[in-house]
Amino acid sequence: MTSPFPLFHVPYVPLDRIIDFMEPKALVSLSFCSQKSNSVIKTHRKVSFDGRLLIGGSDKNASFLSFTNYTFGIVLKRNQVLRAHKFVDNINYENMELVKMGGQHVQVEVDHLHGYLISYWDNTVNGLKVITDYVTNLFNIDVSEIWASKQSLHMIEWVNSRQKTPLRNVSFADSSTTAASEEEMIYILKDCRPISRLGIHLKPPKNFRFTGKFPKIDCLEISDGKWVTLDNLLTMDGIDIVLKSSTLTNTDLINFLRHWLSGGCPRLKLFSAATGSLDILHVRDGLLPNPVLVEDRRDYTSPFGYKRTLSFGIDVKRADGVTATVCKQVNGTLIIAVWPVTTYNSN
Repeated sequence: MTSPFPLFHVPYVPLDRIIDFMEPKALVSLSFCSQKSNSVIKTHRKVSFDGRLLIGGSDKNASFLSFTNYTFGIVLKRNQVLRAHKFVDNINYENMELVKMGGQHVQVEVDHLHGYLISYWDNTVNGLKVITDYVTNLFNIDVSEIWASKQSLHMIEWVNSRQKTPLRNVSFADSSTTAASEEEMIYILKDCRPISRLGIHLKPPKNFRFTGKFPKIDCLEISDGKWVTLDNLLTMDGIDIVLKSSTLTNTDLINFLRHWLSGGCPRLKLFSAATGSLDILHVRDGLLPNPVLVEDRRDYTSPFGYKRTLSFGIDVKRADGVTATVCKQVNGTLIIAVWPVTTYNSN
């Protein structure tokens, strides 16, 4: 039989190293043991975390906090540190541990497969706020990224109101088939201003149009982009712009390319629009005499990690000497890839 390890009797220097080597989810669990354990973690944790703090609120029945290095990808469950689940009828909560968060006692249990704590709430959005306050206070860290749904749109405003550091990345997604309202779409496009990356993965309302100026977003990804018009494109200033579904015409795309050639959208590195009906020769003829036909196959990786294979396209050159390859992929997607290939520092 082994004896308990007297962690808090360890001298400060080795204690600092022990705390620094512990995973965030283990530290969160340890912090609930006593006021002393909570205080020790706050004062002895010195190294920075591997990743940025992400709020995952896209599920109305379960939200989570996680540290991640890859925005908008799959967050591994082992990287999650604390979850907020909605009470359900088929679980016995009586024997669960109670911990104190936000001035209230909360029932929690350990996910034994992945090691993080699950907390239970009548309202998961309120629970998400409480666990966010707890974790950011424990680690003295700000929220960098949010995955939001229609139910948790206001989390953006709430996070922005509680920290000076602006949000880096925001993704809106919803698993329901119900379209977003016009007010929700306008809020995302006008009032939500992440400084780096915005993903919109919501079904837009029927006949939706946005008449305002697009915010300056480094990386913009829109899953259902059939509402995006040429006028919208001409107000964009981004590095990567990806429209996974689009109704833009050949003429629209020619006019956008002319806009870029004349100095518009100067930071652009990748533009992708899945129109399904692109005529690359029509585009070439619309840009004469500038374009050069290119038949060689080339691989391109954008600053935000989108990988594209370029084949049978045209090269166009701006007055400042910057060259872009314009090509059509097998699925009808137009690609504009601006050379040279560069990387984006997200830190």
